[in-house]
Amino acid sequence: MVPALRLATAVDIPAIEQIIEAAYTPYIARIGRKPGPMLDDYAALVHAGHVRVTTFDGDIQGILILIPQDDAMLLDNIAVAPAAQGRGLGRRLLQAAEALAREAAYRRIRLYTNEAMTENIALYTRGGYVETRRVEEKGLRRVYMEKDLA
Repeated sequence: MVPALRLATAVDIPAIEQIIEAAYTPYIARIGRKPGPMLDDYAALVHAGHVRVTTFDGDIQGILILIPQDDAMLLDNIAVAPAAQGRGLGRRLLQAAEALAREAAYRRIRLYTNEAMTENIALYTRGGYVETRRVEEKGLRRVYMEKDLA
């Protein structure tokens, strides 16, 4: 079941930032620095209308960030609150991202992740994403992947 999503508002920014901090802090030691999502400007992303959240009992449990591009929808980030991890919410948010991309008439969805985040790469591969390239950007080793939505 795809979670109910709503556009994030300015009121949600502190909760979004807390979830990002909790979700990505474990990767700092593995990567050797803060992962890219910990450096993003969530206020700007919320104000641009790119952030969606899903809630349970009034608390934000998951975050989905989609950024339209010319030739594909960019799945910029999925993050799940620690208390909600292990219940398939990340997978359902991934399905929601694909559904929203299709609704927006995109034929492809694209994402990137750090090559040290092997769990994410495995999740995306199981979901039908294929690796398209590996590059170093902003000092981070990224793996680009995409999925055909046609």
